[in-house]
Amino acid sequence: MAAIEDKIGEAKVRVNKESITEALKVFQYILPYKWHFIFALILLFLSNLTFMSIPFFIGLMVDIAQGKSDLNFTISDIGIILVIVLLVQGIFGYIRIILNAIVSEKGIADIRKDMYNNLICLNYSFFEENKTGDLISRITEDVSKLYSVFSLTLGEFIRQIITLLIGISFLFFMAPRLSLIMLMTIPAVVILAIIFARTIRKLSKERQKQLADSNSLISEAIQSIQVVKAFANEMFERIRYQSSLDKVVETSLKYARARALFAFFIITIFFGAICFIIYMGARMVQDGTMSVGVLLSFVTYTALIGGAIAGLANFSSQLMGAIGATDRVRQIMELDPEVIIGKSDKEQIQNIKLDGAIEFSDVHFTYPSRPDIPVLKGLDLRIEKGQKVAIVGPSGVGKSTIIQLLLRFYRIGNGSIKIQGNSIYDVEIRAYRNNIAIVPQEVILFGGTIRENILYGRIDATESEIIEAAEQSNSWEFISSFPEGLETIIGERGIKLSGGQRQRIAIARAILKDPAILLLDEATSSLDSGSEKIVQDALNKLMENRTSIIVAHRLSTITDVDRIFVMKGGQIVESGTHQELMELKSLYFKQATLGNLFQ
Repeated sequence: MAAIEDKIGEAKVRVNKESITEALKVFQYILPYKWHFIFALILLFLSNLTFMSIPFFIGLMVDIAQGKSDLNFTISDIGIILVIVLLVQGIFGYIRIILNAIVSEKGIADIRKDMYNNLICLNYSFFEENKTGDLISRITEDVSKLYSVFSLTLGEFIRQIITLLIGISFLFFMAPRLSLIMLMTIPAVVILAIIFARTIRKLSKERQKQLADSNSLISEAIQSIQVVKAFANEMFERIRYQSSLDKVVETSLKYARARALFAFFIITIFFGAICFIIYMGARMVQDGTMSVGVLLSFVTYTALIGGAIAGLANFSSQLMGAIGATDRVRQIMELDPEVIIGKSDKEQIQNIKLDGAIEFSDVHFTYPSRPDIPVLKGLDLRIEKGQKVAIVGPSGVGKSTIIQLLLRFYRIGNGSIKIQGNSIYDVEIRAYRNNIAIVPQEVILFGGTIRENILYGRIDATESEIIEAAEQSNSWEFISSFPEGLETIIGERGIKLSGGQRQRIAIARAILKDPAILLLDEATSSLDSGSEKIVQDALNKLMENRTSIIVAHRLSTITDVDRIFVMKGGQIVESGTHQELMELKSLYFKQATLGNLFQ
C-alpha cells in the first residue's frame, strides 16, 4: 500500500521534458477523432489568416481615401472584400468550434470512462487510504481542466502562435525598420511570462488541493448526516467547512493577485510599446517614409501581436497548470487494478462454482494502514462444506477481518486461505466473489428503486425471480404496500426505509445472487427485537443449503449453528456447538451466562 500512497500522494510535479512527455500521453484520447482535430487546426489557420488580412485592408482603404495607394482599387472594392473576409472568417470559426466540441466532449468522456473504470477496479484498501472528496475531485475538477485544454486552451495557444507568426511577417513586409523596434519588447515579455507561469501554476495546484479537501468535508458530512444530526454538530460542521473555504479563498486571492500582477506588467509593457511605436511611426509619416494607412495597419498588427504574446503567456500558464491535473489523472489511471474487465469472460465467470471446505492455516495479518498492529496471529480455522458456523469474541480480535479476507479485500501476510483445497488467490477475483454474498450490519443501498437494489444481486434476473427473492426475504409484504411497489425510490443509501426494511432488501439481494458462501457480519445487531425476528427468519431461509459464516454478538442468533468459534488475541481459542461450549464452562460459557457475547 505504501507504493500506492507514494504514487497517489501530492508530490510536486516538476515541469520538465519528462513530465511534459508524460502529460502529452493524455492526447492519445484525441486519436479516435484525429481527423476532426486536424481539420479544426486547418480551419484555425485559415480563419486566422483571413482575420489577419483585415488590418491590411483597413490601412489600404485609408491610403485609397487619401489617394496614396498604388493599387487599382476603390473604397467600395475594399469594403466588399472586407465583407467577404468577415463572412469567410465567421464560417471557418463556426465549423471549427463544432469540430473542437466533438473532439473535446468525446475525448474527455473517454478519459472519464477509463478513469472511472480503473478507479472502480482498484483494490479495497486504496479507497481506505484516499479521501472520497479527493477522488471525486480528480474525476470532476482535474478532468475539467483537461476539457479546457482540449476545447479552448490548445486551440487558442496555436491561434496565438499563428497570429504571432503571420503578424510579424506582415510587419516586416510593410515596415522592416519599425518592426525591429517593436520586436525589442518580446524578450522582456517572454521572461516575465516564464516567471509568472511557474508561480501561477503552483498556486493553482495548491488551490485545487484545498478545494478537494473542502469537497471531502461536504461528502463526509452528508454521508454521515445521521451522526451529525444525532450529536447536534451542525455548528461544528459549519465551522469546519467555513475554515476550509477560508483557506481556499486565501489561496485563490494569492492566485488572483499573481495573475493581476502578471496582467499589470503585460499591459504596461504592451501599451508602452504601442505608444512608442506610434511615436516612431508618426515621425516616419511626418518624414514621408510611411503612409498613414500603413501606420494604421502597423499599429493594429502590433496590438494583435502584443495580444498574442500576452495570450501565449496566459495559455502557457494554463497548459502548465493542466500538466498538474494530467499528473493527478494519470496517477489513478496508471495504478494496477485488482479486477480486469473483459468483454467475453462473463459466461466463464458465472460458470466457476466454489462449493467446498474453507480452511485458514496459520494466517497472520495486519492492516496496511496499521502495519505495526497485528490482527490475526497464526489463525487456524476449518469450515466444512454446507456448515453454518458462528465467529464470536470481543471487539477488535479479528472477526470482521476474517470476513474481509474471505472477500479478498486484503492479502494475508503469512499462511494460506483455501477453498476446496485451492488457494483463494488462484481464482479470478470476480469469479471468486461471484460465489459469495454478504449481509453486513450497515447495509449499503443505492439511491434508485427497490427493484434496482434487489437486482444488484444478479442484474439479469427475471421479474418472477425478483418477487420470489422478496418473498423469501420477508420484504414483499412491505414492498407491495407501497403505491409504486418495486419501483419505489428509496433515497440515497436507502434513507426512506427503516433499518429492518433495508436489511431485508439486502437479504433479497443476496438470495437473488444464490451464493455458495454466505457471510453475515452482525446482520441483526442494530435492529430492535421485532425487526430482528422478521430479519432472522429471512436469514434462516437464506442460509439453507449453503456454507454460512456468522459474525454475531447476540446469543439468540447463533445457538442453533453447527459450530461456534471463539476468538481471542487474533486466534481461535474455543470451538464446538453451543451445548459443547457451555459444558466447557470457559470463555464462551462466561459470556453466554451474562446473556450476551462480548458486547
